[in-house]
Amino acid sequence: MKTAFDYIVIGSGSGGSAVARRLHDAGADVAVIEAGKSTLGVAEIEDPSAWFALQSGAWDWGHHYTPTAHVLNRTIPIPRGKGLGGSSATNAMMWYRGGPADYARWDAVAPGWSWEDCLPSFQACETWQSGASALRGSDGPLKITRPDPDHPLTQAMLKGGADMGLPMVDDPNGPEPFGVSLANFNISPEGLRWTSAMGYLAPIMASERLTILCETRALALAFSGDRVRGVRVFKDGAEHLLTARSGVILAAGALETPRLLMLSGIGDEAELVRLGLKTRLHAPEIGRNLQDHPLLRALNFRASSPLGPMKGNGGGTLSIWKSAPELDQADLLAFPIQTRSAVPALWDHYDFDGDVFAIGLGVMRSYSKGWITLTGTSPDDPLDIQPNLLSDPRDLKALVSGVEFLLDMVLTPGFSHLFADFVAPDRKVSGGDTVTFVRRACSTFFHCCGTAQMGAHTDAPVSPRLGVKGVRGLWVADASVIPDIPACHTHAPVTMIGERAAQFILEDACLT
Repeated sequence: MKTAFDYIVIGSGSGGSAVARRLHDAGADVAVIEAGKSTLGVAEIEDPSAWFALQSGAWDWGHHYTPTAHVLNRTIPIPRGKGLGGSSATNAMMWYRGGPADYARWDAVAPGWSWEDCLPSFQACETWQSGASALRGSDGPLKITRPDPDHPLTQAMLKGGADMGLPMVDDPNGPEPFGVSLANFNISPEGLRWTSAMGYLAPIMASERLTILCETRALALAFSGDRVRGVRVFKDGAEHLLTARSGVILAAGALETPRLLMLSGIGDEAELVRLGLKTRLHAPEIGRNLQDHPLLRALNFRASSPLGPMKGNGGGTLSIWKSAPELDQADLLAFPIQTRSAVPALWDHYDFDGDVFAIGLGVMRSYSKGWITLTGTSPDDPLDIQPNLLSDPRDLKALVSGVEFLLDMVLTPGFSHLFADFVAPDRKVSGGDTVTFVRRACSTFFHCCGTAQMGAHTDAPVSPRLGVKGVRGLWVADASVIPDIPACHTHAPVTMIGERAAQFILEDACLT
């Protein structure tokens, strides 16, 4: 097995695939380490309608959020893709970038991350089916398409949203996402899921300068003084040392990247001492600032007739609006589900028999924050993952408003051909009953981020150019670096982060 490279990228997901491809294209010899198996050519991965079954299965890391009273002491699974392409191989394929307000918050703490700074990299990511524009790209690795609008639930969401006063939007990744629109998906024109690995890595698989090591577990970083020189991995029943002449890029995601940093001695010294780990660098914010979008899974309704075959990913639209008119940014997002959908607490409480459709609801401008801690020093020990979902009262208030909005929407003329009755909740709830439903239905949008945040301030463990402060030859290119969760799905922002990480690394290499 080849063991020496210019760069080693740990993780093959949204950020990892992007940074690996761009470093390779610049002439570097790159290794990509992936803990899971190859997903290329796997039917259950490529079928957009099969994504529900990928959660908590063979393609998932099996992580869970620690229970709190805010969610009625329930354990919430946090799906994370374990396979080539990472979560882009198992997620709902949504491509939604957010807008200038999101990146203004990043730029305030990490200068150089404004919307204007990020837009060129967003455009470089994508081949948008409608072609290039001032906001969209047409020659990138990721294929982005609109869904087939000819489904009764898709049409009901469009018309029902309009009945509730939402404007019709041509493209949620256009000038203004507020309103109701057909979604953007990582689905090819041929109808297949288009993962980061398919877009960025598959075209260069035959290159002698790309090594992809699947079913390979990163154990810890290897150092020479203050410089990262490689990574210890476990593969084929044995431990190996892989060396990197220029450096290592962590792209293992917002849960596994902080774990690997802490196992390598980079983290809060008190925590490391508690675990018996030697402290290499005191970085107390590693594992802190954990953020996620709370998702209600889901509001369910009885259909007046069968819905017919599922199309695409089983969704089709985005409804984006404000929970209160005085807000300066839309904070709620709803999407259709062309079948029943519920967490176990709802299955136990309501009758889901018959033809049922659902609507998922998330608060996207969320404020609750939490942390990750290690429970042991093995890379396979469970993580204590606490996002504190709904701990900030603003998140709960927004979701209550959103539930009541959607319960009104299904009674509009736009839903008259489809809606027959309420299922979960089983009536038009309000007040305290809505709060109870929100706590019972709360799950995750699996948009975890922020656990190795970038920033110019002293507390931020990662610089605005994505280098880990206090060590050389180590960068982070995943959702860990996000300082403030954007009001959108995180796949597109993390892909952009991967693109920019390669740019920064190559620029810095030229300077040295």
